[in-house]
Amino acid sequence: MSLDLSVIAANWKLLAQGFLVSVQLFVISLTGALVLGIFVGLGRLSSKAWIYYPVTAYVNIMRNIPLVLVIFWVFFILPLFRGTSVSPFVAATIAFMIFEATYFGEIIRAGFQISRGPMLAGLASGLTHWQTIRYILIPIGLRRVLPSLVTQSIVLFQDTTLAYVIGLREFVRTAAAIDARVVRSLELYGFVGFVYLLVCLTASLLLRRLEERGVGHKSLHRDQEFDQTVRPVRGA
Repeated sequence: MSLDLSVIAANWKLLAQGFLVSVQLFVISLTGALVLGIFVGLGRLSSKAWIYYPVTAYVNIMRNIPLVLVIFWVFFILPLFRGTSVSPFVAATIAFMIFEATYFGEIIRAGFQISRGPMLAGLASGLTHWQTIRYILIPIGLRRVLPSLVTQSIVLFQDTTLAYVIGLREFVRTAAAIDARVVRSLELYGFVGFVYLLVCLTASLLLRRLEERGVGHKSLHRDQEFDQTVRPVRGA
């Protein structure tokens, strides 16, 4: 069977719409997962048992359940509480947020706990505990783990294809719908795979550039030097 790439050109508008849905799903899910992940990271470092243990249980449960099951649960169980159906896009977004937040949270937690030097400096300058977290800990912690956050974001973008299982007309399901009509699986799914490869490869190259520039490593090195300066003052 010879390749007929004209099917891509003939259906490029539908494919573009499907890809746009995937991008929208990714951007909204990423934003929500990062925000929730910050609170998860802070909760995992909390000295208060009523915060630490529930957050830890949430992380352990989510990280040991397949993502596709979380998508199904949100899509089929949430309407039981709301009394009305939930659109596939909303269900997928919520599922990705609560699932990916556990992974982002663990990455962010690592950035938060590397060094206490900046926190001590913030408190010594007169900032409150929450002001120090907001203006010092979160910006510095996120910068330290930026390469890892980019890597997990690439994984999230790839995971958006799983929204296919609840009927969301994202990129893969759009290709499947066209394939059901024209029966050109190799061309359509090959094109979808190529687009994902192009996007993820571009993001991977960006990640490599960040690592070559020392993003994260330089921040850690500066904080280690800062700690060496702070410790004698604390012991004085």
